[in-house]
Amino acid sequence: MSEQQFQQTVMTELEQRMDGLSKLRKPFPAHLISKLPKPTKAQTDEVKADFRKGERCGICGTWHHPKVVHLDYVGHAALTDRLLDADPYWSWEPVAIEANGAPMLDKDGGMWIKLTVCGVTRLGYGDAQDKTGANATKERIGDALRNAAMRFGAALELWHKGELHKDDDEPVKPPAPKTMPTYPQADFEKNLPAWLNLISTGKKTADQIIAMVGSKATLTEQQQITIRAVHQVEAPTGEMSEAERAEAVAREMKESQQ
Repeated sequence: MSEQQFQQTVMTELEQRMDGLSKLRKPFPAHLISKLPKPTKAQTDEVKADFRKGERCGICGTWHHPKVVHLDYVGHAALTDRLLDADPYWSWEPVAIEANGAPMLDKDGGMWIKLTVCGVTRLGYGDAQDKTGANATKERIGDALRNAAMRFGAALELWHKGELHKDDDEPVKPPAPKTMPTYPQADFEKNLPAWLNLISTGKKTADQIIAMVGSKATLTEQQQITIRAVHQVEAPTGEMSEAERAEAVAREMKESQQ
């Protein structure tokens, strides 16, 4: 085989592998998605104590507490069909084996597996969810395969509570600006003497007062002008009180508008 033929063979195999793996990512149609009841411990105990507390579910067809939540999932047969579409030679094996050749379980009764699809191997974990006997073994294998296949992207949208790619093609919208109420004129007139005193004594500037008040409410243009006008008011003789200075500022601004 020439170098060119070898490279062509490698590229062909790589394309086939990527094509097979991409098939696992395709969403499952609605008719292949089943409903799995997930009762709480309290709900299970209540039905066990009194069988009449349960009901035949119209969603999943099983008998359980009427307030049980259902989760979407893909069954073993549907997943197996998808794996075969992706790679007819897919396989799985337990991570550890007992001395008798059976898959080894961990202390919680779960089983780790290796799932190989298109030459790629990934881990998965499954448990029997309180089942016993042969049903527990089948449940454990199916759960492990679903978990491992999810690592390849199979039915990934069902594992996620939201929409994985909802915003991929949507532009990011900036948050709406926070709107604040206009500062009440009555409160403005009440607090103006104190603000003007801070400005006249050099403790605050007009801009600092405006920024401070503006963090809680929006000052009108006229209110801002009034605060900045403090330096434009001159005392005739002696010092003016806060109330006198505020009154003088207000009077001057009123006269300027006439």
